Amino acid sequence: MSVDLPPFAERARPLVLGLFRIVVSLLFACHGAATLFGVLGGAHGKAPGFGQWPGWWAAAIQLAGGILVLVGLVVRPAALLCSGSMAYAYFSVHQENGLWPIQNGGEPSVMFCWAFLLIAAVGPGALALGRVPRRVPGGPALSV
Repeated sequence: MSVDLPPFAERARPLVLGLFRIVVSLLFACHGAATLFGVLGGAHGKAPGFGQWPGWWAAAIQLAGGILVLVGLVVRPAALLCSGSMAYAYFSVHQENGLWPIQNGGEPSVMFCWAFLLIAAVGPGALALGRVPRRVPGGPALSV
């Protein structure tokens, strides 16, 4: 059974989704920045060397993908890439240390994976640069 949201909650949906996208992607980008540049407390463990698989590439995806999703550009493809990178991290790094995320330290990977999959599926919500209306010469504003 589907229950309709009250009008206020329905109007707030795009804004709440946009804020969710901003918070999740900011946290994700911070992980990448910490690993790549040693800021915000630095990498957890030894920082990967330039181009080293998979650590450096994972951090590059975290930083670049996180920033793209944060500002709202190419949100769906970037979020899908971020989600996939976290699924890879979970199954290649954490899964071998135990069945459940609580056992193997993979909770952040799982949470980021599903959060970015949600963003990829439902779109960016409000406050995304990709949704800025553009004017066509001689025509009405178009939203992209």
